[in-house]
Amino acid sequence: MVTSRLRLILLLVVMPYCSSNAIAEKLSVSNDAISVTVETDNGTMSVTDKRSGQTWRQKALVKGKVTDASQATDSIELIWRQPGLNLDIRAKLRLVADKPEFTVELSADGSLKSALSFPHPFVTEAGTYLVVPMNEGISYPVDDESIKTRWLAAYGGHGICMAFWGATDGQRGQMTIIETPDDAVIHMQRTDGKLCIEPKWESQKGSFGYDRKLRYIFFDKGGHVAICKRYRRHAEQIGKLKTLEEKQRENPNVDLLIGAVNVWCWERDALAIVRDMRNLGINRILWSNRKPPEVIKAMNEMDGVLTSRYDIYQDLMDPQIVKDKLRGQHPDWTQAGWPDDLMLDQKGNQRQGWRVRGKDGRMYPCGVLCDRQAIKHAEQRVPAELKTHPYRCRFIDTTTASPWRECYHPEHPMTRSDSRHWKMELLRYMSEKAGLVTGSETGHDAAVPYVHYFEGMLSLGPYRVPDAGRNMRKIWDEVPERVAKFQLGHKYRLPLWELVYHDCVVAQWYWGDYNNKLPALWQKRDLFNILYGTAPMFMFDRRFWEQNKDRFARSYKNICDVTRAVGYAEMTDHRFLTPDKDIQQTTFANGVTVTVNFGEKPYSLPDGKKIEPMSYLVSGIN
Repeated sequence: MVTSRLRLILLLVVMPYCSSNAIAEKLSVSNDAISVTVETDNGTMSVTDKRSGQTWRQKALVKGKVTDASQATDSIELIWRQPGLNLDIRAKLRLVADKPEFTVELSADGSLKSALSFPHPFVTEAGTYLVVPMNEGISYPVDDESIKTRWLAAYGGHGICMAFWGATDGQRGQMTIIETPDDAVIHMQRTDGKLCIEPKWESQKGSFGYDRKLRYIFFDKGGHVAICKRYRRHAEQIGKLKTLEEKQRENPNVDLLIGAVNVWCWERDALAIVRDMRNLGINRILWSNRKPPEVIKAMNEMDGVLTSRYDIYQDLMDPQIVKDKLRGQHPDWTQAGWPDDLMLDQKGNQRQGWRVRGKDGRMYPCGVLCDRQAIKHAEQRVPAELKTHPYRCRFIDTTTASPWRECYHPEHPMTRSDSRHWKMELLRYMSEKAGLVTGSETGHDAAVPYVHYFEGMLSLGPYRVPDAGRNMRKIWDEVPERVAKFQLGHKYRLPLWELVYHDCVVAQWYWGDYNNKLPALWQKRDLFNILYGTAPMFMFDRRFWEQNKDRFARSYKNICDVTRAVGYAEMTDHRFLTPDKDIQQTTFANGVTVTVNFGEKPYSLPDGKKIEPMSYLVSGIN
């Protein structure tokens, strides 16, 4: 009897302590806009938007576990364990006061053996679409089975060019901003047959390193436009937003870029081509191919011509391979950097860059110049050349296209964050110290404060023609399906970059994906330029020019009148006026409105004005 009574007393004393240390099944916090609940059995979150009543739910695709959890008035903290990592991941969720937002910050001590997949993805519903800033931007209907799943790095131009993603039904939506993007990747995959996006965190040189942070934001209206405008505010807060007006005040030659067509032409008599273009009314020209000093000077004397040339600070080739295997050496390779300035991987091997075909038909990879070493090569090359060749502009290939890379060379090691820093310092050198209008390839918003244009931002990387970067001059008479459906697909494309940065950087097509690349799609590509208020690109030889000069002149006239009018203006809105997305409209901060009919039937606006198929209407230009 005594023993039983003693056991009962001990049980009553111990039970409160056991329950206080146990993890609750659910932890919830809320503010006036949203409530957030964390399921502690699998680490998933659900968010209810109090304005619309909609609930967004996550699904656990990785079978980890929560080993500890607690909450305060506006925050939840937990310890997450992912199989195979042997790490305690400390996660802190914090609500933003009175806003439909919260942040999740992750920290850990130790090595990160493989990518961390946390937090879990929010699942999507039929009829919604993903908002993905791949280059200019694209929408992916979540139940479209034709769309391939893919990985997109946040640290380079061939992934996502702005650090966010989202999902929307056209009004209500959710977005995630990656506030620490240098080692982040997003994984677009399917769950329950519908597309969703999951964040992945890669190591910093093998370790977890710095704290990783996401910001979740929820919308009761506004769709992809609201998503972009929220990201624009974020960009302004962290110092990325620098307008073309500001840049033009620092360098008046920037004005030559606004409303100019980018021309790539390798004909020897460049002056004859430029004079012919000007006689046809093509007056504002970015001439991108290098020329002798006397030609550059003559072009500089023409009103509206911006002289430029190609340059690169990535590739360099083994001198022995150049001597024994190649037909020649690229004039812009940084050969003086071999081998001391090469970037090395974690095994001590040189990283491989652009591949070059040798005399024997084999492909030989270049080495990669360490980004930390690039500026000294620019300092040796650019000022000396400008003394004899008075270019006003320079295109720096690959810098914002290739990813930020880690370097393990003992003399110049880099994390990806270091790589980004030194890439941006190279572009800053060109635009500020050298005083040049500066462009780079594809584009990434890390470079917005330092550049004036991106060649390739308009072109969606996975949907170019095959070998677009090697066979730039080839004109395609047949249209590949992926180009028609996605690259020039008005049912998929979104002007995400323009909604954030139209007044900061000029977006252009890729030099293997220009306006006249596929003649069958020339008009449609022109319409996208007009709708987005962006610059065209022409590439041609003398023969193609002579055969199509009137078409070039019409393309320039249609596009560049609009581009010049809105070149310094923020894009404030983009709308689908019809459910089939055939009729689209953009609005700019200076009052210009562009409406485009991508469809096969005429469309009448509310004021009675009619837009014919594959045509457009512009209002607000004086």
